[in-house]
Amino acid sequence: MADQAPNIFPFMRFTDAETALEWLSRAFGFEQRVVYRDDEGAVNHAEMSLGPGTIVFGPGDPASQGVYVAVDNADAHYERAKAAGAEITREIEDTDYGSREYSARDLEGHEWSFGTYLPEARA
Repeated sequence: MADQAPNIFPFMRFTDAETALEWLSRAFGFEQRVVYRDDEGAVNHAEMSLGPGTIVFGPGDPASQGVYVAVDNADAHYERAKAAGAEITREIEDTDYGSREYSARDLEGHEWSFGTYLPEARA
């Protein structure tokens, strides 16, 4: 397992994701890896790294943060989570950045997202 690429990534939301790109770089030394923008040019999804670690973020309520997990079959994973009683907070859908994913809260309210998108590992 040690030689496999990571599939679990922290995610967060920023009121101003564009400003966050610059600030995280300047303040903490994160490097921009990829940014997906909507038709108006606003940040829809961003990935930044610091060494081998990667964070993902986008626009939204800054109190919203959690964990994103890349899975092979998002539909089967979604059905499993629903059957176990997970609170689905975002129904399964296809995203603009090529993922099939959904979000849910666990038994104590932590936010999780599961999808087929896998940020590339950086050596």
